[in-house]
Amino acid sequence: MKKLNTGVAVVLLGSLIAGCSQKDPGAGSPDAKPQQEKFEPVTLKMYQTQGYWTEEDFKALILDPVQKKYPHITIEFLPKVSVGQAIAAGEDIDLISVWNGLMPETADLGLFEDIAPLLQKMKFDLSRFDPGAIDSVKQSTKTGLLYGLPNWVQLYALYYNKDIFDRFGVPYPKDGMTWDETIELSKKVTRLDNGTQYIGLDPDYLTRMLTPLSLGIVDGRNDKTDVNSEPYKMVFETGKKIYDIQGNTPKEGIMSGSVTDRFVKNKNVAMLTTVNLFDKLIVDPNLNWDVAQYPSYPSKPNLYGAYDIVITNIAKTSKHKEDAARVLEVMFSDEVQLMEARAGKLSVLKDPKFQNEFLKGNDAFKDKKISSIFKSKPAPAAPPYSAYYTKSRGTLVSKFKEYAQGKKDVNTALREAEEAINQYIKSEKP
Repeated sequence: MKKLNTGVAVVLLGSLIAGCSQKDPGAGSPDAKPQQEKFEPVTLKMYQTQGYWTEEDFKALILDPVQKKYPHITIEFLPKVSVGQAIAAGEDIDLISVWNGLMPETADLGLFEDIAPLLQKMKFDLSRFDPGAIDSVKQSTKTGLLYGLPNWVQLYALYYNKDIFDRFGVPYPKDGMTWDETIELSKKVTRLDNGTQYIGLDPDYLTRMLTPLSLGIVDGRNDKTDVNSEPYKMVFETGKKIYDIQGNTPKEGIMSGSVTDRFVKNKNVAMLTTVNLFDKLIVDPNLNWDVAQYPSYPSKPNLYGAYDIVITNIAKTSKHKEDAARVLEVMFSDEVQLMEARAGKLSVLKDPKFQNEFLKGNDAFKDKKISSIFKSKPAPAAPPYSAYYTKSRGTLVSKFKEYAQGKKDVNTALREAEEAINQYIKSEKP
C-alpha cells in the first residue's frame, strides 16, 4: 500500500510554528470573527487510512486553529483505529483523511457523498483551489463526485549529494534535465572509489517514473490494465538504462531497500529522484545536499508525478456535517495553509504566496534551491485508482526487474505483466 512521505517532522513543525504568528486576516483566517451565532457543543471524530497526520500535526494544524475560531467544536483524533473497525463497531465517523489511491476501496464502504451542495450552502470558496487538485479528487472514484477536499499535494524533486559531485569534479545537476540527460550525468558519478561504491542515480520506485505520464496501471473505471503498451514500454526502457550502468544497482537490489537510508545515512547516492524528503534531510547536518527540478520526459516537459494527494472527506453518516464543514473552512484558511507550507506540506491553494512560503523560517533550507521544485507541475489526473492497484503494481515491478536483469525482453515482460494482472483481477472480482 502506498504511503505518502509527507508527515511533518516534529523538528520541522516545532521550529516553524513560532514563525507563523503574523496574521493574514480575512474571510479565510481562523482569526476572523464568526457570525454572532449560537452553536451547540459538538464532538467530531476524525480518522485516517494511513499516517498522514501525526498527533503533533493534528494539534497544531487542526485542533488548535479550529477551537480558536469555533470553540464549540471538539475533535477526537483516532489515528490508529482502522475505518473498517470503526464501522463494524458502529462508531461515529465525521471526518476521514484518505490518499487518493485508496479512495475507491474506501468509497466501497459507503462512507461518502457529494459535499458540493454542503460547501455551497456554507459559502465555501472552491475557486481558491488549484483546479487540477479538485479535479483529481473528483476523478479518484468512478462517480466523479466531490467527496472531500485535497489537503496537500505530493512534490517530486531531484536531490543530490554535493560532496560526491565535488569529489569527482562533476558539475551539479541542472533544472530542466530530461531522464536521458540525468542518466548520462549519473554515469560520471557512478564509481567505485576507496572501497565505496557510489550510485549515480537512484530512481526510487517504478511508480515514480510512471505517474508523470498519468499511468495508473489499472483503470479504476473498468478495472482493466493496458500495461502492454508504448507508454509503459518507454518507462521500462528508461528504467533499464539506469540499471545498465555498471555499479549503479544498490546492494539491496533493483528498486529494493530504503532509498532514504542510502541517500541520507549511507551517503553513497549522488542523485535521488523521489518525493518529499525534507524532514529527513535535515536530521544529519553533515549531509551536504541540494535540490534540482525533477527530470521529465521530452514529450511531457516540466511535469512530475500525477496529483498524489491526501483528501479529507466528510462522512455521509456524520450527524454534524455543517460543523465538519467548519473544520474544513479552518483547515483551508490562509493562516493554517501558510503554517503547513512553512512546515513542508505543499498547499493546493493556487495563490503563489503558499509556494513562496514553502519551508520558510528554517535555517536548514535558506541556501537550498527550493524554487527549482516549482518549475514542474503535477501531471494531469490519471483514471481513478482501482481497488486492484496494489497487487497489480507489485506484479508490474516484478516484471520490470526481470527485464532490467536481462531475464526477459521488454515486450515479453509487459505482455506477461498484463496477462497476470488481468488474470488476478478476473479471479478476485465478485
